Amino acid sequence: MAPYKRKTPEEILYSIYRLHRGRLKIIIGSVSGSGKTYHMLQEGRLLKKQGIDVVFSAVSTMQRAETVQQLENLERVPSIHWWKDGKEQKDLPLEVLLARNPEVLLVDGLAHHNREDARFPTRLEDIRYLMDNGISVITTINVYELAGVEEFIFQMTGIRAEETVPLNTLELADEVRLIDVSPETILKRMEDGVLGGETHPAMSRRGNLGVLREVSLRLVAEGVNDSLEKHREEHGLIGPSGATERILVSAQYHWNGSLYVRRGQQIAKRLNGDLMVVTFVVLDSPLTKEQQTFKRSIIKLVGRVEAKFEELELARLRQLPSVLVRYAIQHNVTRIVMGHSKKSRWQEKWQGSIANRVLRKTRNIDVFLMADRSEQEGERILPIRPSSKKKEEPFHRLTTKEMEKKIETIRRGSFKVYIGAAPGVGKTYKMLQEGNLLLNRGIDVVIGLLETHGRKETKEQVGGLSTISRAKMNYQSTLLEEMDTDAIIARHPEVVLVDELAHTNVPGSKTRKRYEDVIRLLENGISVITTVNVQHLESLNDAVAQLTGVRVRETVPDAILKMAGEVELIDVTPQMLQERMREGKIYAAEKVNQALNSFFKIGNLIALRELALRELADDVDERLEAWDRDTSLRGPWSRREVICVCVDMGPQAERLIRRGFRIAHRLKAEWYVHYVHCREAQTSEYQKRLETLRHLTERLGGKMEVAEASSRANIHRHLLDRMNGLQTTQLIIGQSRKPLWRTLFKESFVHYLLRNARHMDMLIVADFDPNVAEPTK
Repeated sequence: MAPYKRKTPEEILYSIYRLHRGRLKIIIGSVSGSGKTYHMLQEGRLLKKQGIDVVFSAVSTMQRAETVQQLENLERVPSIHWWKDGKEQKDLPLEVLLARNPEVLLVDGLAHHNREDARFPTRLEDIRYLMDNGISVITTINVYELAGVEEFIFQMTGIRAEETVPLNTLELADEVRLIDVSPETILKRMEDGVLGGETHPAMSRRGNLGVLREVSLRLVAEGVNDSLEKHREEHGLIGPSGATERILVSAQYHWNGSLYVRRGQQIAKRLNGDLMVVTFVVLDSPLTKEQQTFKRSIIKLVGRVEAKFEELELARLRQLPSVLVRYAIQHNVTRIVMGHSKKSRWQEKWQGSIANRVLRKTRNIDVFLMADRSEQEGERILPIRPSSKKKEEPFHRLTTKEMEKKIETIRRGSFKVYIGAAPGVGKTYKMLQEGNLLLNRGIDVVIGLLETHGRKETKEQVGGLSTISRAKMNYQSTLLEEMDTDAIIARHPEVVLVDELAHTNVPGSKTRKRYEDVIRLLENGISVITTVNVQHLESLNDAVAQLTGVRVRETVPDAILKMAGEVELIDVTPQMLQERMREGKIYAAEKVNQALNSFFKIGNLIALRELALRELADDVDERLEAWDRDTSLRGPWSRREVICVCVDMGPQAERLIRRGFRIAHRLKAEWYVHYVHCREAQTSEYQKRLETLRHLTERLGGKMEVAEASSRANIHRHLLDRMNGLQTTQLIIGQSRKPLWRTLFKESFVHYLLRNARHMDMLIVADFDPNVAEPTK
């Protein structure tokens, strides 16, 4: 709404209604036993400490000791008990609650259906009634209890909920918080008998638990994305946020139009992005019978891949690049997928090229140009990659090397990571809590490195855990402290707790980064539980800078996350995180206002939360694919990919390398970074820059190649020859920003590739600049 527009009477009445209405917070989990009720009650206790009137009713603790403990000091309003199919049910006593009139009600089982003579048939309607009467509600639900996803979950896992609520129920909530738990934790709780004996048999399969977990992560991420889009719109921010991918396919009513849609679908699935398809028709130019047939085929295919379709009209064909780019900007597209026609250099100069004109008009949007493989391969059928999984022969005797490898795997410590969207979400708190639980079970647990940042609640969680003293080191006349890895190895506990995985050690330490210390501990047979924030993952460095305007300097390679046997997300809503900040629970009082006006702005927190949810969902899917391809939600990638990233010494080289890694990781591809120079002076700055790029490539698992061309005229040819030698299927390069007049006299690398590398896909990565506005005409 415009800031000075007068509200209508209806809008005024609705605003007054919203003031009186209670709030709704939904705590969602992937499965029963994930800890939803525990966290709901814990939140209730925190609200009560703040002086808010809180009661609970119809809460099922399942007699779990930790959950029962959270009921202390909370007032219970007795529920109405009845029986159904031999099971005790609990309904809310609406009239009693209205008479009691608390500020907040805690209640379990949002999907619950009431007894026949109840005022309302479902708990959801009970809750809406209480909210209309000014009572706020915090409640819980499992992901498979949401209508709209329960059928998909049933097909994937065989698990079906007896009672459900409409999928849009999450949209009614003022806040949705996810309680993320790994399959390994759930299976351990089952083994320990914590979840009781009524668990669905399908819940005991790790793959099924993984599917439920991924659906939960993606569902909450979608909701977070909606709130992020709304926030950006309200603040006049245009273009993609950077937290999610949105793929736009530019197709045509031609025999290869369906190929573009299929390729777009593959990309969208692997990147977990939304898919849109547009086609163009020229006014006063009716479609031929052949084009009408292709149109029906494309529309049918678009419906099957669940994409959005739109046909755009043009006064003349030359408008296509402008209309396409404008449409992409309006719909926050991150990547355009299109083909490109075969033209000579002189034809491109005089007739123009749609691909070239699109590239000139885009700024913060990547352009993916599809390969034309028919010329070299004679067909467009993509080859299927044979399964890389080697089946173990049951009677095969292990060789000495195989035996040593298996023994090394057995000896290695287990590794668990708690990841969060931002500081203050509760990662350290949860790590200490788990450490004490393990200690109570007789496991030898110590604290290797703890950073409480003066947070009282975190300090209280240390409990009975002992701490290994830190090593003291002199650096520039200052005495600094670091984790004493050698002392931990000498003490050799079963488990060590290590905070802030991305920390950089004091110069002169045995290792440069804390994650290298963690690897040492694991190699010495010590299990590690650690914490990290999503913004510290190396490959997300550019996305975080785009989202927040802050370039994170301390990073960890993504491979560290892949090493972990378990990764759990600590999900906290931005509103709750800001409230913790104001209460002084994250930073000292003097830093609060500065933090709330910079990194902890609500838009940043929403975006980082979405990034964390999506990143962990991708991690879950990678693990599902490793366990069992049939349960991977994205499906297997069925073609062999080799990716080549071409860089220069410019400032965007790191961005291209990170993008190359993320794509290669999702496509299970080999990837290379290639740099060609022409006898440049080997200055110390040049060598340092080259070493920086090489180090980044190797940290992310790629191979960097450096070559010399005899002259500048041969650089393009040299790069293309090397890419052909590697059998490259996808090339990643940066956008060229040379003015149009220069391309008339000297061919750019991009233009050279458009003509000579048509047999490979090309991703032309946007040179993101938040200060450059996209053209609208």
